[in-house]
Amino acid sequence: MNMKTASSLNKRLFRWSLSEIRHGQLWPVSIALTLIIACIFALTALAERMEQVVVKQGKDALTADTVFISSNPIPESLIIATEQQGLVTSKQTRFATMAFSDTSMKLVMVNSIDSQYPLRGELLLSNGSDTVTHVNPGELWLDERLFAQLDVKVGDSVTLGDADFIVSGRIVEEPGLSFNPFRQIPSAFIHESDLEKTGAVQLGSRVRFALFINGEDTAINAVKEQVTLTPSERWRDQNSASRTNEVFQRTGQYLSLTVAIVVIMAATTLVLTCQHYVSTRKKTIAMLKSLGASRAWIGRWLSIQVLILLGVAAVFGVAIGIGLEVVLRIPLVDLLPNPLPTYGISPAVIAIMTSVLIAVPALGIPLLGLLNVSAANVMQSSSDYESGKSYRWLVVVPLLPMLVAYYQNTMVWIVLGGMLVLFFVLAVLSLLITRSIAKMPLKPAVKLALSRINRSTVATGIQFGALALSLMLLAVMWLVRTDLLTDWKRTLPADAPNAFALNIAPYERDAYLSALDQNGIARSNDYPIIRGRLAEINGEDAKEHAQGGEGTDALRREINFTFASAIPSYNEVLDGAWTDSNGVSVESDVASDLGLEIGDDLTFVINSQQVSARVNSIRKVEWRDMKPNFYFIFTPDVLVNIPATYLVSFRLQDKDNGLINQLSRSYPTVSLMDIRSMGAKIQQLLTQIVWSITVLAALGVVAGVMLIFTLLRLSLGQRQSEIQLYRTLGASKKRVTQTIWAEYGLMALIAGIIAALGAELVVGALMKFGFDLSPTLHYSIWLALPILTFLTLALVVNSMIKRLLIPINKAFS
Repeated sequence: MNMKTASSLNKRLFRWSLSEIRHGQLWPVSIALTLIIACIFALTALAERMEQVVVKQGKDALTADTVFISSNPIPESLIIATEQQGLVTSKQTRFATMAFSDTSMKLVMVNSIDSQYPLRGELLLSNGSDTVTHVNPGELWLDERLFAQLDVKVGDSVTLGDADFIVSGRIVEEPGLSFNPFRQIPSAFIHESDLEKTGAVQLGSRVRFALFINGEDTAINAVKEQVTLTPSERWRDQNSASRTNEVFQRTGQYLSLTVAIVVIMAATTLVLTCQHYVSTRKKTIAMLKSLGASRAWIGRWLSIQVLILLGVAAVFGVAIGIGLEVVLRIPLVDLLPNPLPTYGISPAVIAIMTSVLIAVPALGIPLLGLLNVSAANVMQSSSDYESGKSYRWLVVVPLLPMLVAYYQNTMVWIVLGGMLVLFFVLAVLSLLITRSIAKMPLKPAVKLALSRINRSTVATGIQFGALALSLMLLAVMWLVRTDLLTDWKRTLPADAPNAFALNIAPYERDAYLSALDQNGIARSNDYPIIRGRLAEINGEDAKEHAQGGEGTDALRREINFTFASAIPSYNEVLDGAWTDSNGVSVESDVASDLGLEIGDDLTFVINSQQVSARVNSIRKVEWRDMKPNFYFIFTPDVLVNIPATYLVSFRLQDKDNGLINQLSRSYPTVSLMDIRSMGAKIQQLLTQIVWSITVLAALGVVAGVMLIFTLLRLSLGQRQSEIQLYRTLGASKKRVTQTIWAEYGLMALIAGIIAALGAELVVGALMKFGFDLSPTLHYSIWLALPILTFLTLALVVNSMIKRLLIPINKAFS
C-alpha cells in the first residue's frame, strides 16, 4: 500500500513538475540547454574531422609526415637512425636541367625518386591506357605541358643530360605541388637508379636532396634529436605550413569562438530565466511550507523539474547536434577522409557534461536559495532568499574546466575580458546618454519613459549592460565571420592571374608581350628576374641577424630579385620612400625577421658578384593575390650590369588554350605555368568552408535573438504590476502603449549603438591579436543592431501587450 501510495505521489509530483515548467516560464531553460548541447556536440564532432583534414592536407602536401631537406647528399648517419627507429623512408633528388627532343628543348625540373615515393598523397601517371602510382627503373614521365613544348608523344625519345629515355607517359597529378609560380618549372620523373647515367648532378650543381619520413611522432622526434642541422639543411613538417592550412586553422579558431559565444549567450539566458522563475515563485514556496511541505520535499520537487529540463535538453540537443554536424560537414565532403571515422559517444558526453557544469551554478545558486524562503513570506517579503549568496562558490564548477579547455585560445579570452570590462562601460555610457536626452524638450510619453529609465540607476544600468552586451556578442560573431570571408577572398581574387611566364630572354621579351597584348590577354607589368642571396647586413654576416620566422627563408637559399623604377602599386609602403639610385625596398616580414631598418646597408651575392644597396623602404606584400611579388626590389642602377630574364603574369580563359600551345611551341625556353586548376581547387575549398561557418554563425544569431527576447520579456514582465497600476488609475491603453514603446525603443536604440561601438573594439582586437589581420570598420552594424533589437522588441510587446494592459481590478476579478 505504501509503495502504491509513493508511486502515485511520484506520478503526481512528476505531472505537477511538468505543469510548473510550462506555466512557470521555465521552458526557455530547456531551449538554452538544448542550444548548448547541440553546438558543443556539433563542434566537437566536426573539430575532430577538421583536425584530420588539416593534418592530412599538410602531410599530403609534404608527401610524408616529415621531410629532411639538404643541398648536400643525405647523410648516411640519418638513414641509419631512421632504420633503427623503424621509420619508412623515401629519397628524392631534385634538379633542373635541359630536356632535348628531336625538334626542341626545354628547361625541366627532374625528380629522381625511388619506388616508395610518395609516402603520402598521390602520384598519378598515365600512359594513355593505364594509370600507375610509382616510377620504375628506365621510365620517364613528363608534365603535360612538355608534350607540346618538346613536340613529343608517348614512346618518343627525350634526352636528359647524357642519358636517353623513352617517354613512358604523362604526369596526371603530382603530390606536394607548390603554389609558388617561381618553382613551377615543368616536372619530369625518373627512377633513382637512372640518376647517375644522366651525368647532370656534378660538383657545384644546384640540387635539392630530400628524405621523406613516415612514422610515429616519438620516433621521428628521436631521429631529429640525433641530427645537428647545417645552414643548408632543414626539417619540414605539416606545421611548417601552407596558406591552405592557415585557412583551416582560422576556421577552427572561428568555430571555437562562435561556440564559446553561443554557450555564453545560452548560459546567460539560462541564468536570467531561472532568476525570473525564482523571483515569481518565492510566495509559492512560502505557501507550500506554510501548508506543511518540508524543505526536502520542495527540494525533490525542484530537482525533478531540473532533471526533466536536462533530460529533454540532452535528447533534443544531441539529436540537433547530430543534424548540425551533418549540415556543417556537407560542404566539406570532398575534403574529409573517406570513409569517415566514427566519433563515438565522446561528443555527446562532452556536450552533456558541459551543459551540466553550466547548469550547476546557473540553476543551483537560485534554486538552492529558493529552498531557504521562509513560510512567513506568505504574508510579507523578507530577505531570507538572499541566503542563496552562500552558494555562489558553485560558479567555480564550470570555470575550472573552461580554464583547461580554452587557456591557449587567445580569442576566447579577448571576448571574455571584453565582456567583463564592456558590461560596465556599456551600462555607464547608456545611462549617461539617457540622462542627456532627458534634458531635451520631448513629448510626454517620451518624458515619462525617460523618467522611468532614470529612476533606478542600478537596475537600469544592469538592463542596459545586459542588452548591449548581448547585442555586442551577436555582432562580434557575425563581424568576425565577415572579416574572415573578406580576407579569404584575397587568397585568390576573382581577377587574379592564373598563369605565369618565366625565363623570358631579353631578345624575346617584346615579341612575347606583344603576342599577349594582341590576343587581349590581361597581364601584369614584366619584371626582370635575377637570382641571388643576401650575404651581409651592415658589414656583418646576414645569418647573425636571423630571428627565426618565415622571412628567414630569404637566407636559406637563392631567391628572386628584381629591379624597377618604382614600387608596384599593389604593395603598401610601411616605412621610408623609394629612391632613384643605390636603393632596395624590403618586404616587411623579412625586414622584421632580420631586424632591418631604413638606411641599413645590404650586400648581396649574385652570379658570384657582390652588389650593395641601402634600404630605402619597407613594403607590406599580400602574397596571396597571385601577383608578381618579391622580397627585395632594387633601383635599376644596382643591377644594371647583371643579365636578367623576365617574368610576366596574366589571366587566361578557356578560349585561350590554343594560344598557350602556340606560345609553348614558339618560345620553348620560356617556362609557362598554367595554374587554373589550382585556382579552381582553392575557390572550391573557400566556398565550402564559407558555408560551414555561415551555418554556425546563423545558429549563433538564433541564440543571440533568444537571449535578447528573454531580456526584454523579463524586463517587461517585471513592469507588469506598474503598468497595470497605470491602467487602474485611468491611463489609456494608447498612452501606456506609447510609453512602453518609448521606454524600450529608446533602450533598444541606445543599447544598439553602444553595442556597435563595443563590437567594433572587440572585433578589432580579435582581428589584430587573434587572427593577425588588419582591423576594419563595419558601418552596416551601426544600423543593423538597433533594427534587430526593435524587431525583437516588437515580438515581445505583441506577445505580452494584452496581458500588460489589463487593469489590476480586472486582473483579480
